[in-house]
Amino acid sequence: MERQPIQTYNIPSEATLEVIGGKWKLLILCHLNCLPGSMRTSELKKAIPDISQKVLTQQLRELEEDGIIHRTVYNQVPPKVVYEISEFGMSLKSILDQLDEWGEQYIHRRAWKTSCSE
Repeated sequence: MERQPIQTYNIPSEATLEVIGGKWKLLILCHLNCLPGSMRTSELKKAIPDISQKVLTQQLRELEEDGIIHRTVYNQVPPKVVYEISEFGMSLKSILDQLDEWGEQYIHRRAWKTSCSE
């Protein structure tokens, strides 16, 4: 089933959320952003163990369709497929880095609050 693109947006952030929104796409992009180079599907599955293979494949296809990631298929036996952030997807790097930094601060803040309340 193909996704139907939203024709109009009330604010530009809606377009961003349409492309990278949801739990899995953001995690996939964060893993691809953290490591230089590319990752195989199996490596992404190991990095995100709670995602099903079906959903991982679907999310990767959607990110590729939107031009955020690039898929390379190597003609060998067994077939090798790798994913990496595309040149266009690299424009999200600062956003992904900022989300990572914010998350780190949040984790430390929660840990500090928990240790102070004990």
